[in-house]
Amino acid sequence: MANQEVLLKVEHLCQYFRLGRKDLKAVDDVSFEIHRGESFGLVGESGCGKTTTGRSIIKLYDITSGNVYFKGERIGAGIRSYQDAITAARTDAAAKIKALREEKDADPARKEQIREEIKQINKELGDIVDRNRALIRGARSSSKDVDKRYVETLLKALEAEYAPKFDAARLDSEKLAALQKEYKNRCRVAKKSKLITQIQMIFQDPIASLDPRMTVRDIIAEGLVIKGITDQAYINEKVYEILETVGLVREHADRYPHEFSGGQRQRIGIARAVIMQPEMIIADEPVSALDVSIQAQVINLLNDLRDRLGLTILFIAHDLSVVKYFSDRIGVMYFGKMVELADSDELFKNPLHPYTKSLLSAIPLPDPVYEKQRTRIIYNPIAEHDYTVDMPSFREVAPGHFVHCNDAEEAKYKQQLK
Repeated sequence: MANQEVLLKVEHLCQYFRLGRKDLKAVDDVSFEIHRGESFGLVGESGCGKTTTGRSIIKLYDITSGNVYFKGERIGAGIRSYQDAITAARTDAAAKIKALREEKDADPARKEQIREEIKQINKELGDIVDRNRALIRGARSSSKDVDKRYVETLLKALEAEYAPKFDAARLDSEKLAALQKEYKNRCRVAKKSKLITQIQMIFQDPIASLDPRMTVRDIIAEGLVIKGITDQAYINEKVYEILETVGLVREHADRYPHEFSGGQRQRIGIARAVIMQPEMIIADEPVSALDVSIQAQVINLLNDLRDRLGLTILFIAHDLSVVKYFSDRIGVMYFGKMVELADSDELFKNPLHPYTKSLLSAIPLPDPVYEKQRTRIIYNPIAEHDYTVDMPSFREVAPGHFVHCNDAEEAKYKQQLK
């Protein structure tokens, strides 16, 4: 079960993509926390920003703005908002200076006053530019500092582990030499490590995410090779061990991805993530492309790995039934925003946001009598919300239950929970 230690913290995450002169706001001001050992479900319709959120966390995308913290360290920081602030300030200053110069030509008596005003505008612009450039430098250097501290922690742990071994073997020269060689190799691997590798991802499409020109052995072992491990016997043993862990056999190691079924390919994807011994896994709709019976097998495998290895899982899906079975807490996304977040049981028992109610009304049940009477709730944000005056924000309306709402809606939701 999860404890209260926050492993991952996402703070005001924004991920915008340029479309000509406009921005596509794929993720817009999303915040949430994931505790160590828990399974956090992220649900919503296709295109709502679930996958983009996961890819932004693991740094496959450079985030536009916001922060991502892992184990208390900032692993992601958006800089585009700072760059945009510099551009906007320069544009604004240029427009003001142009207007003042035109005024100076029309009124020569104000020449000296206008000159001073222009100097003041340039000074304010310089302050804005310097402040945002400092924030950009801080964001860019933070990842290097994080990795440096992480490597120092690993090296100290190795030193503490091997110091008593060296003392015990000081009279045996051969054993001491073997230990020193092992220690040197592990230090070399530690120096190439990065904190972000403690988060691994299982991709949605098991066909597209596996290189068709690589054997299963090479696919699974690629992370170890990148990490700097060169002992081929060790790599092979780890690959065989992880294959058996995910329900495959050693003989599968020399085959290619096209020789496997969809469920087996997804198991290979899981093995590739788990072999890196991560603390957290982002599972991006890992069962959406599989048959129902295979979905159950993969979900049970993930549950087993979570218990056995102590994994924390961000489970991204659009099947609410699967998410309820697998997740401790659930966040609901709509149109790039987090609209509701609560414990799994609480969300299904007391859904508050109209979009959450709409999603829950779409869950089919294997009961023909119920299905004939089931009424779908259609979510229309224009009709449901009036944000012309009172703007919404993400608020805690009950302990652990967050909803995207304004003051009037917050009062209404609190009344519903009484």
